[in-house]
Parts: sequence; structure tokens; C-alpha cells
Amino acid sequence: MDDEEIGKLILNSAMKIHTVLGPGLLESAYEACVAYELMKCGLEVKRQVVMPLKYDGIELDIGYRLDIFVGDRVIVEIKAAEKLLPIHTAQLLTYLRLSKRRLGFLLNFNVAHMKDGLKRVVNGF
Repeated sequence: MDDEEIGKLILNSAMKIHTVLGPGLLESAYEACVAYELMKCGLEVKRQVVMPLKYDGIELDIGYRLDIFVGDRVIVEIKAAEKLLPIHTAQLLTYLRLSKRRLGFLLNFNVAHMKDGLKRVVNGF
């Protein structure tokens, strides 16, 4: 399965979860539901994956974590914020660059309509 096919499953899962649960829950609740839905689709899903920072030839474990890592290819960051901010996009883009991955998604569940909480982010390397 390529990145785009995985992306479609991520977006479909987010829409389904938002339709059932709506806004107002904690990020951890949405994270668990997204992971569950993607696993039901047969995808390999890892939650809270440690993202070390490499600096000056050493690897520093400073607490960065990917919310969801799908198929060892696509990063999903879950939010339950009033709105997505530029810093959220910058964070995901940094994770993509550090992990040398191409595609990531920001999913903000604290919206009236899930289509308003979706953001696709591509790393151009």
C-alpha cells in the first residue's frame, strides 16, 4: 500500500470517528480511536513513537513523540485544539524531515465539521 492509499484510510477513519464522537474529547481518546480504526483496516500502527533528535553527531532523547506512525511511512498528529496553528504544521514538518518521511496528517477533532480539521503535509526533503 502506498502513502496515498494509507492517507485515504486515515482521512476516512477520522471522518468516521468525528461523526460518531464529535468534538470535545481529549487528544488521547481520538488517538486511540484512530489507531483502532487503522488497525481494523489491516495497517501496522504504532502509537507514541519516540522521535530522537540528532544533533552534532549524537542522538538526544528529549521527549518528542509521534502520535501515530502508520505502516512505517505516514505520520499522524492528533489535535483537539480551537484551531490548527502554524506551529502545528511546523511540528509535523519537522517530524517528517527528522524521520525522512514524505507524508503526514494533522487531524484536529475539535471542530464542528471534520473537513475543517484536516491538513495534509508533504515533506519535500
